[in-house]
This record gives sequence, structure tokens and C-alpha cells, in this order.
Amino acid sequence: MPLALPTPTAACLPGLPRRSRRTRGFTLIELLVVLVIIGVLGALIVPNLFSSLDDARTTAARTDINTLVQALKRYRLDNQRYPSTEQGLAALVTRPTTGAVPPNWKPYLDKLPTDPWGRPYQYLNPGVRGEIDVFSFGADGQAGGEGKDAEIGSWQ
Repeated sequence: MPLALPTPTAACLPGLPRRSRRTRGFTLIELLVVLVIIGVLGALIVPNLFSSLDDARTTAARTDINTLVQALKRYRLDNQRYPSTEQGLAALVTRPTTGAVPPNWKPYLDKLPTDPWGRPYQYLNPGVRGEIDVFSFGADGQAGGEGKDAEIGSWQ
């Protein structure tokens, strides 16, 4: 029985060009496909991210307003009245010197918060929508508006 020898391949035969393996890397088409996929994902995710950011700011404003209202209630328990609109929310941090000076004043907050858009919270006594009103004008900083521009207040 004769021995079977392996058949020669192109890589083994002298004089024949070797097939070079394709250089590693990405083609322009592959890169464009990946960029299109990233673009589509970005178009779907980014709007949801911004609406979540607006929701977070609204929630933060409601939390701050609740904290301010609780501090105002403690102020009223100690001094038998809320601070006047003229004294404002600053009466929770520093002793008022104008209007009716509170007899049993003490600090009710370490510092006054600003709303999530960087503006001070508004205070009215007497309030338009309740005994007192504490509110933020929302994203646009103006009265009225809808959605993220709507007022956020203690009456909600």
C-alpha cells in the first residue's frame, strides 16, 4: 500500500504569491453603520433624559417648598403669626427688625434654599391660594405657564 502524501497548498509552493490575511481594522462602511446606530439610540434616549431632568427639578422644588412651609409653621407656633410678606422668608434665617418683631424668634433654617433654576422662592402673607403662599415661578421665572414653566407652590 502506497503512502498518501499531503497535497501542497499555495502557501507551501515556492514561487506562488502568498495570500495575505486581511489587515485588522474596520472599514468605512462598518464605522458608518456603528455611527448610525449610536445616533438612533441617542435620538431615542436624550429626550427621555431631559424630561427626567425637568421632573427631578420639579420634585426638588416641591421638597424645598414643603421644608419652607414646615419652618413657617414652627415660626407661627413660636410667635403666634407668620412673618409678613415684607419680612419674607428671610425671617426664618435672621431675626426680623421691621414690622412686628417676633417675641420668641429663633433660627428655623440654616440658610434659605433657591429654587432648582437658581432663583429665590416667593412668599406671600396673606396668600392668594391659601393662608400663606410659598412658590417658585418654574423654569421660565415668570407667573403663569404650563408644563415645566408652570408655578410650583404650597397649594399643590
